[in-house]
Amino acid sequence: MITEEIRAAIGKRASGAWEHLIKQCWEEETEILSRNIDDTIDFLENECTADEFSWLSEVFDDVAERTQSRKFVDCLYRVADKYPEESAKYHIVENLKYAEDALHTD
Repeated sequence: MITEEIRAAIGKRASGAWEHLIKQCWEEETEILSRNIDDTIDFLENECTADEFSWLSEVFDDVAERTQSRKFVDCLYRVADKYPEESAKYHIVENLKYAEDALHTD
């Protein structure tokens, strides 16, 4: 399960200590979330808090681009519905369109 690994990555990003290394932080989160999409979906739907979902939303389009997973994007919409306050506050649903656009449809 990726729970501890992703929470450690979010902790680095949220601490502000990595502000000058933000791209590296995003890359770490993207790599973890892209590794196994089923584990990622399980984490997002069952373990992820509203705050964690908000932080991770910064890399959803990168994960979608890398994995090309429709079920990942569908999961994001379900989790956004689960956390309506955070989704509205941080415009997450609007940003999910970038994740959806990252999917190659032929």
